[in-house]
Amino acid sequence: MTRQVRHLISISDLTDRDCRYILDQAVRFADRRADSRPMLDGLVAGIYFRKTSTRTRAAFSVGALRLGARIVTFGPDDLQTNTRETIDDTARVLSGMLDIFVARTTGSTEELRAFSAPGEMRVINAMSAVEHPTQALADLTTMLRRFGRLDGLRVLYVGEGNSTAAALALALTRFSGVELELRTPAGYGLAEDVRTLAAKQAALSGSLLSERHDMTGGGEGFDVIYTTRWQTTGTSKPDHDWRELFAPFRVSSELWRASPQAIFMHDLPAHRGQEVTADVLDGPASIAFDQAQNKLYSAMAVLTWCSLPQPAEMTPAAYTATEAAQ
Repeated sequence: MTRQVRHLISISDLTDRDCRYILDQAVRFADRRADSRPMLDGLVAGIYFRKTSTRTRAAFSVGALRLGARIVTFGPDDLQTNTRETIDDTARVLSGMLDIFVARTTGSTEELRAFSAPGEMRVINAMSAVEHPTQALADLTTMLRRFGRLDGLRVLYVGEGNSTAAALALALTRFSGVELELRTPAGYGLAEDVRTLAAKQAALSGSLLSERHDMTGGGEGFDVIYTTRWQTTGTSKPDHDWRELFAPFRVSSELWRASPQAIFMHDLPAHRGQEVTADVLDGPASIAFDQAQNKLYSAMAVLTWCSLPQPAEMTPAAYTATEAAQ
């Protein structure tokens, strides 16, 4: 059987059919309905993390092993890009040895596109400075398992417009009737290009994307309240007093007065008392640790999507998506 070569570098690279396939497979893996035999037997996956990671690194390592692939791990100082070898040269070498390359970098998505240029090696973005696409797929898997649908969900995201927020906006706006409201500190919202693309997708799908820079008023009837930690791994903030700017955006039980049925999500790690209070993170509304578990299933789905042919007809899931302009 000829192996397929697909890359996941940005959510925007996926067609809606791709997105549906990955989410459906992730749910099937989670529910033990998908075939998890060693479908990737004979493949070798390189796991390269330039920044710290617990959940994403474990999810792709364990997922690859469960699917029968072998893994080779690279730390932040292991590749000779550190000795000024070009990424192009490194990519040519690795693509001759590896079948899959899962990378967390400190650079842009263009760096990952350079790794994918030789064509033989599948490249998966496990978080860049710009976007965290596999996190969004884990998030949507979590929502789909919880609600049985994505269409029509109302999601409140509180905190920085970071790589997690970017991927979430690019993913959720594909689905009909979704309302995604971001509350971000002034100067720390979504990047303009991400906001523009997500707004374009929202117009096509009939969803709604909004962003505001305060925590006063509104906020009624959300299905999901989501936050991330204020200090993203490996980044710094331009404002010396940034903690004061972020303080009003702490998620506390106050938000549940207007949305008593909402679930709480957090991509973890969490700093109790900073972006979220302990009573919320450890309370009955929190599914943050289920969300972390779903990273494994979405990672397995991404690995199979990158490596195996998709069936001509996919099993319909309990949600729909509108084809976005590709």
